[in-house]
Amino acid sequence: MTTRSRERIVVGLSGGVDSSVAALILRDRGLEVHGLFMTNWEEDEEGYCQNAQDYQDANAVAEQLGIPLHRVNFARQYRDRVFEYFLREYRQGRTPNPDILCNREIKFGIFLDYARRLGASRIATGHYARSDGDGRLRLARDSGKDQTYFLHAVSADALRMSLFPIGGMLKSEVRRLAKDANLPTHDKRDSTGICFIGERPFRDFLSRFIPAQPGEIHNELGDVIGSHCGLMYYTLGQRQGLGIGGHRQAEDAPWYVADKNIDNNVLVVVQGNDHPRLLSPKLEAGHCHWISGRPPRFPLSCHARVRHRQPLQACTVTQDKDRLRVLFEHPQRGIAPGQFVVFYEDDTCLGGGTILDSSRPCDDEGCRGEKGTRPA
Repeated sequence: MTTRSRERIVVGLSGGVDSSVAALILRDRGLEVHGLFMTNWEEDEEGYCQNAQDYQDANAVAEQLGIPLHRVNFARQYRDRVFEYFLREYRQGRTPNPDILCNREIKFGIFLDYARRLGASRIATGHYARSDGDGRLRLARDSGKDQTYFLHAVSADALRMSLFPIGGMLKSEVRRLAKDANLPTHDKRDSTGICFIGERPFRDFLSRFIPAQPGEIHNELGDVIGSHCGLMYYTLGQRQGLGIGGHRQAEDAPWYVADKNIDNNVLVVVQGNDHPRLLSPKLEAGHCHWISGRPPRFPLSCHARVRHRQPLQACTVTQDKDRLRVLFEHPQRGIAPGQFVVFYEDDTCLGGGTILDSSRPCDDEGCRGEKGTRPA
């Protein structure tokens, strides 16, 4: 009589609490669980990267769970497929989102292939998302932690091979389960930002690869009110880090980035969170990916996000050749070219595309950081 072997699942074990609990849940289901720790960025002399500590935490979790842990270095592939895109977008004056490319190319691409070579039938991660093995991607139960925005570029084939064990849980439940199981990561704080930047100052890091070009800061009338360190350091809608103090004849209100004039190296700022220059009723997107493998019927009435954790926004989507035109029910604040717009129908993520341009209510010469009249 032969014993039927258990299904082997390889979990991307990052050293955080979410992936730790994902591995715990699958182990308790009676599956043969292996952990895999990925190095996607080489250590550098500054020592900001927490890769070594994360590996120690992942290893401690694997020992606690009694599962094997594999370690693999994907740094070369990450640099070629993700980091070069990151730099290219910043050189063009756009604001990239490398985490989306990392998911598509590394975590649900190279990692999936590697796991298959380890004999796994499927992979699992600690993402807050849901998938039922049918190639669909659905919103997580915890709306505040939902990560489908970052996963919208993953293929349906990869989703069929992937498990998201904590997608139906609240973050508080994940923490409690980790504590009850005495996992060493139960109280570890969540990582933020891009993994290869870590806790280091962003400007210092980026300036190592792209020379900064300081320039002038203009208000919407074209008056010079300050200087910037380099347009690549700013994104539309940004408030912090502008370095603008009190300005004569200006209102007592915070300043926000409204535009980046690449040709003249000018940063345009306005005052007030609800200034018309910060609001966009529509956008254009390209390089679209539909999870199902085919586009929906247009015009499409659905919901969308233009940033992670943003509440879903009602919109109508039409297609014009290789571009999508998205008209929102309510104007959106701080739409940044280079970021992504992601579409949803009910609780299902349909896919998304790269934001190419946005249209603002105020779009005349007086709104371009040139000399002119203040818009009405």
